[in-house]
Amino acid sequence: MKKSFAFHAISTGKQSQEELVKVIAAIHRHVDVIHLREKTKTASELVQIMERLQLYDVPLSKIIVNDRVDVAYAMGALGVQLAYHSLPVQQVKSRFPSLLVGKSVHSVGEARLAEKQGADYVLYGHIYSSQSKAGQTPRGIPALQEVITAVSIPVVAIGGIRPEHMQQLKQTGVSGIAVMSGVFLSDDPPEAVKRYQFFLQNGDELCEGTC
Repeated sequence: MKKSFAFHAISTGKQSQEELVKVIAAIHRHVDVIHLREKTKTASELVQIMERLQLYDVPLSKIIVNDRVDVAYAMGALGVQLAYHSLPVQQVKSRFPSLLVGKSVHSVGEARLAEKQGADYVLYGHIYSSQSKAGQTPRGIPALQEVITAVSIPVVAIGGIRPEHMQQLKQTGVSGIAVMSGVFLSDDPPEAVKRYQFFLQNGDELCEGTC
């Protein structure tokens, strides 16, 4: 993973294989990392998706597969994103040292444990109100900053992130952001990504202290 501010685009699991491949092929040049978060798809289906992505010249070195260590390793992907129900971080790191290993966390304690176990980065959220977390209180910027301070590995923020949040997030020292529906369910995914990037570069002038 890049040490500079990284943009992660995460699939929603709500699109057909054809739609998913089409979106990834359209955005891959504009993002740093693409997560295949397809909980209902089989290993075979994930392999099919990745093989189709290669036909569109999408580098698998940009792809992180959620939970499925076997698929990530077999296909030569960048890495795997682990959740609470996944294999332990230390086992994945010891058995599959070539994979970048991220861990989804929701507290300082979980972040510290992930770092201790060898995670390369943590995905922390949700930061802002999110449709996928309806009714759940967002953790917010202060909690994000606590996690960033508590660990030395990169922290990637997720949850309800809109383009106008980019400068506020960047100022926390976070290593990157992850966006799901804001990209994959957008009417124009490439333009959506460009808007995030535009606010990242020009947010101070656009927001004028209001973001």
